[in-house]
This record gives sequence, C-alpha cells and structure tokens, in this order.
Amino acid sequence: MAVRAALRQVLSEWSLPRAAKAVRARDLRGLPIGDPGPDAAILAGLSWLKRAQDQSRTHDGGFARDFSLLTGWATSYPETSGYIVPTLLREAGAQGDDDLRRRAARCLDWLVSIQFPEGGFQGGRVDQVPRVPVTFNTGQILLGLAAGARFLGRDKYLGPMQRAAAWLRDTQDEDGCWRRHSTPFSHAGEKAYETHVAWGLFEAARAAAGEGFGEAGLRQVRWAMTKQHTNGWLESNCLEDPKAPLTHTIGYALRGFVEAHLFANDRAILEAAHRMADGLLPAIAIDGRLAGRLDEEWRPTVDWACLTGSAQIAHSLFLLARISQRPDYVVKARLLNAYVRRSMSTMGEVDTLGGIKGSFPVHGDYGRYQYLNWACKFTIDSCREELVFASSQSSQ
Repeated sequence: MAVRAALRQVLSEWSLPRAAKAVRARDLRGLPIGDPGPDAAILAGLSWLKRAQDQSRTHDGGFARDFSLLTGWATSYPETSGYIVPTLLREAGAQGDDDLRRRAARCLDWLVSIQFPEGGFQGGRVDQVPRVPVTFNTGQILLGLAAGARFLGRDKYLGPMQRAAAWLRDTQDEDGCWRRHSTPFSHAGEKAYETHVAWGLFEAARAAAGEGFGEAGLRQVRWAMTKQHTNGWLESNCLEDPKAPLTHTIGYALRGFVEAHLFANDRAILEAAHRMADGLLPAIAIDGRLAGRLDEEWRPTVDWACLTGSAQIAHSLFLLARISQRPDYVVKARLLNAYVRRSMSTMGEVDTLGGIKGSFPVHGDYGRYQYLNWACKFTIDSCREELVFASSQSSQ
C-alpha cells in the first residue's frame, strides 16, 4: 500500500502544470531571505484582492475563493468575501483609496442579494450545492455587514445585519453552542472556533444595542471555554481533525476570545486567551515557522505551515500585547508576520503577485497549490496591526 501511494504521489507531481512545478521547486529550496516589510505587503495584498474580485469566475462582486496553480481562478466565496469588507474599508481610509470603498460596497450589495429571507447565508462557494444557511458563514458575513452599516450607510446595511444577527441569536442552543446549521462541506459536530461567529455578534451589538446580540456571542464564548485544557488547547476546534487542529481554526478561536474580552472586559475570557497564546509561543520557531497542525500538547503533526493561521495568530498576539504588556508576544508575532511575508509572491505571474498560499510549501495539505483570498486578507490585517503597534509604542 505504501509503495502504491508513493507511486501515485510521483505520478501526480509529474503531471503538474509547469507553473505549479516551478512554485513547488522554489518552495522546496526554502523561503527567500528578504522580508518586504508590512507596508509593501499590505499594498501588494490589496492589489491581489482587487484582482481576485475582478477575476472571480462568477463576476458577481464577490471575491474568488482562490487562484489555483492547477485550475485558475475560482468562483466567489460569500463567507470570506464578507470579512474582506472590513479590511477594504479600513485600508480605504489608510491608503486614501476610494476604489477600495467602492469595491467593499459592491461586495456587500452582492451579499445582501443572496441572503436567505430568515437572515442566514449559505456555506461554500456561491455555486456550490446544497445551498443552505450555515452558522459559521453567516457570522463571517455579519462582520462585513456591521462594517457596512458603520461606514457605508445604516439605511442600506443595518437591516440585513440585524436579520443575520437575529438568525444567529435565535438558532443558538441554550448552552451557547450552535449545532443546527453546520456546513454541509465539512465534518459535522461542535465547533469551538465559532468564537469568531461570536465576534460578528459583538460588532452587530455595537451597531444595534439592546437586541441580545452581544449576550448571544458571550454565551458561545463561555461554552467554548469549557472545551479548553489547562494548557490552553481547545477540543472540538477543527474543520476535519479535532485531535490536531489547524492553526487557522486555532487562530479563529483565539481572536474570538480576544474580541470577547474587548467587548465585555471579562477577566476570565482574557485569561482563556492568554492560556492559548502561552501554549502557542513555544511552537513558533526562531524563523517564524509554525506547523500547520498542533496536537493537544501543542506539538506539530505536519511538516508544512498554514500561512493563514500564522497571520491570524500574529494579529491576536499583537492585540494581547497591547492589552497585557507582553513583549514576548510581540517578538513571536513579528516572527510569524515576517515568515508569511517572505512567502508572498512579489514578482512573477500577475495572478499570484501579492497572493498568499494556503500552505508553505505550496503542496502542503491546506489549500494545496492555491492562493487563498482569506490568507491574503489576514496577512494584510496582521501587517496593519504590526504597524499600529509600532506606532503606539513609539508615541509612548
């Protein structure tokens, strides 16, 4: 069986398109030494996101899920298009780029057009079936709707935001977990990383107080805390392998804890965030490499990095460093960001220029041979937070 599997692997690699072979060969030589830095990475990433919106195969205003070295541009992905919107709106102000603002509005208008009457949003790419409302995807789009209501017009986006938030509030189980509307495109079961859905509810509560949105979000976060081990690791915290969760879903869960503390100023929630962060620190190598899956002792179980997760975790470490004055968090956050930036395509084909791969090396099991729109979004966000953190320290 092992020989057969090895033979299949060799044949698969032999049949790769030339571009995929070239990127794989380059990655196997290791990361480039040079770090383009946060400013350059933000600009390159924004250019790539613009192209992802323009090149989506469905041409609907959403962002292509990915650019694949095997199959080209994908169709639009509602979930991640939703949380790309706050990134575009923030950077529109930072860069003085009105085109980013127009693109955010175009994306939100498309999302509102595909919202289910009860308030939820579908899972998967826009052209995938079955087309059913999904908790996690709705929570991520809620982040975009809340940003739209705040920065683009309450009259236009507040109603859709309230419907999405109310649907999440009303479909939540009594203990705070969401179990009824999981995605049909992944394994079923409880998901601790839906603290990132709770964050959407916190943003909705800021835009529309008194509707129980924030309380619903806090119920989920407190339920997720019951899944935490004493070393900070979370059970039920992965799309596919709860025994060795992706750093991507670890990053989702950690950010949800941080945002819950920022919303409620709850010391117990902050301590849960610190336990996760402290567990992660030893897993981050001196060159910024973090294995893409970690077991319950925070040990690596794969030999590739999930670049999305690295950027997400870096962002939360910067936030926690500001809250708790932890210089060790800053050191590791900068290492993570530099590692991801070094992996960024800064020359070559226009479809990959400024993009971030799912995995490094590119043939790792997360987003295999793909440049993912959410990997790019989280890299931009984390680089921006690195700049904000540096500015706040220099002004003290």
